[in-house]
Amino acid sequence: MDGREYQVVVSARRKRLGLTVERDGSLLLRVPVGCETARAEGFVRQSRRWIEAKLGIQAEHRPAHPVRVFRDGEVFRYLGREYRLLVVDEGGDPVRLAAGRLRLDKRAATDPRRARREIVAWYRKSGLRWSQRRLQPWAARMEVPEPGVTVRDVGNRWGTYRPGDQGAGQMALHWAIFQLPAHLVDYVIAHELAHIRVSGHGPEYWTLLRRAIPECEARKEELDDLGRRLWLG
Repeated sequence: MDGREYQVVVSARRKRLGLTVERDGSLLLRVPVGCETARAEGFVRQSRRWIEAKLGIQAEHRPAHPVRVFRDGEVFRYLGREYRLLVVDEGGDPVRLAAGRLRLDKRAATDPRRARREIVAWYRKSGLRWSQRRLQPWAARMEVPEPGVTVRDVGNRWGTYRPGDQGAGQMALHWAIFQLPAHLVDYVIAHELAHIRVSGHGPEYWTLLRRAIPECEARKEELDDLGRRLWLG
């Protein structure tokens, strides 16, 4: 429509239509089962100004993701703190955080692809361990069941939530968010937990999230700003 392409996702859990502008600028339209084409088209037409405003904001804040080299002194961030890389010949884990340095085994450092893979694996393992400790307190605070959690590359999102046939479903967090300060990782966790009760991002959703994080709009803006400058491997 209007020269723009929309990916349409049909969901049995939805009652309302919803639009999302993804981080790569693509447009995602979520619709309930049985939604007529005319209703979906009308919703998109009514959302034109919102779409243009969102795309305009994205154009002003284009990603500036840095490149990393795997040699002594390169800076990597974990939970908002900076750690300089130190190439070592010590055996043990290929990547570990010790004595204020991110230590990379020299055998991995000689191969950029392997170095990248090992450091991403470290973020995934460390991020999972950290988020597992944070999940239960946030789930209790938001009065939702605690889902399973994984840390991996989730593409153009910082986190996803999928309901399960039984239990509380599954949350996935992007490994790159663990470069952010802890309060922004908490925001991503709470953001996904809210979807256990509300699918989509309508007024009911933001009311629920605002009860858990009153300053959620400010955190979202901070995430949008810092997120475009994260190292993505």
